[in-house]
Amino acid sequence: MRSLLVAMLIIGLLAGCGTAKKQASPHSNSYHTKSNTANNAKQPIRDAAAVKEHLASLARNVPGVRGVNCVVFGNTAIVGIDVDAKLERSRVGTIKYSVAEALSKDKYGANAIVTADMDINERLREISAATKQGHPIAGFTNELSDIIGRIVPQFPNSVKQMQPPSHTENPKMKKSM
Repeated sequence: MRSLLVAMLIIGLLAGCGTAKKQASPHSNSYHTKSNTANNAKQPIRDAAAVKEHLASLARNVPGVRGVNCVVFGNTAIVGIDVDAKLERSRVGTIKYSVAEALSKDKYGANAIVTADMDINERLREISAATKQGHPIAGFTNELSDIIGRIVPQFPNSVKQMQPPSHTENPKMKKSM
């Protein structure tokens, strides 16, 4: 079940990466069209390590960010930020927005995903470590399956109750006694 969910998620991510963008209608506001074209055009990433360090550096420069973990796959980056655990949710949201704003001005960061979730940030750290060890796909799929395992709910009524094994029903047990 878990591997099926992971496979479906990976297929969905890959299918989403190839989706064609909707063209702006000729009647749309020209300022809006120019803004989207100039700032949000996805630049092809040729050197993932350099882009990773560049985006991490941009995020680190935002006040309130204590640490950054960045993973680049394909033309997408996920930037996990570490903030003080004692901050209120609204302040964390402000810091996360500030990081997204800083990245939006960069040709590689415009379409990045920014998260301040501690668990996902740790998963990004582990994906990055696996990539450095030469296992980028295995590291990504392992951590993705862990994330999915936490997201998918467990329903108590779907849990099958296990019966303890009966010693009299097992013929091997009788022979060994």
